[in-house]
Amino acid sequence: MRILVVEDEPGISNFLKQGLEEEAFAVDVTDNGKSGLELALSGNYDLLLLDWMVPGISGIELTRQFRKDFPQTPVIFLTAKDTLDETIFGLQSGANDYIKKPFHFEELLMRIRVQLRGKAIEIEKLTLGPIEIFPDKHLVLRNEEEVQLTQKEFALLEYLVRNKNKVCRRTRIIESVWDIHFDYNTGVIDVFINSLRKKLHLNRDEDYIQTFRGVGYMAKEL
Repeated sequence: MRILVVEDEPGISNFLKQGLEEEAFAVDVTDNGKSGLELALSGNYDLLLLDWMVPGISGIELTRQFRKDFPQTPVIFLTAKDTLDETIFGLQSGANDYIKKPFHFEELLMRIRVQLRGKAIEIEKLTLGPIEIFPDKHLVLRNEEEVQLTQKEFALLEYLVRNKNKVCRRTRIIESVWDIHFDYNTGVIDVFINSLRKKLHLNRDEDYIQTFRGVGYMAKEL
């Protein structure tokens, strides 16, 4: 499952990303409310972790706008605000839960799992031709045989397939799979795309991952 973290304190966001990835979650991080809303509205996330006060727009306003299109996706606030009125205000804006900083990671993890419990009942499957992707299990099959991918390879494939039949720009791929501040001028995407094609045994007749030079890539259903 994929989680979006909107947090402007690098120490906290790095701590969350590392901890959640160790628990087999895919994690995207941004330190700005405006970019956080743009990412959230992509519809690629199972849960949002939002700091109340971030640059751009606040976590409260982000949640209000997000709820117009995604009323069911869980939202948890991370904040130093802890008065009763502030808690009620945050929950009334559309948040599902609220945890005060500083917090224990184990408690946050428990709260996340409680919010995602209903989703875990139905196993999600993404498909691209003969390729099956099970995000919850971090599993990829081709013709019912398992394909071993690294964490980043899996995240890249999942992102492309979730946006199937749409051209994914290099900048958005970097923001979603690596980090919003990553240098997209490096050739790292091309290296990972080539690795995916080899591991998935995609020959010239199976152009499921197509290149749009100077723009990006597309997972194409043939």
